[in-house]
Amino acid sequence: MSYKDRITIDAKIRFGKPCIRGMRITVYDILSYLASGMSYDEILRDFPYLEKEDILASLEYAAQRERFILTAS
Repeated sequence: MSYKDRITIDAKIRFGKPCIRGMRITVYDILSYLASGMSYDEILRDFPYLEKEDILASLEYAAQRERFILTAS
């Protein structure tokens, strides 16, 4: 699976932020829930329209972005 199959960017949805499958929940939302200590199961219970693969795609997307961030020296 590739995050590209699940993460969409549309200027009309959440101001072009990366979202899950065209829905209004962003990658940032998912990462924030995980960072706050929520488990996969808790996220999936609170947002039944999400799938475990959506969470994994969010993590993969974040990892790829981190890999390509340029630093100024």
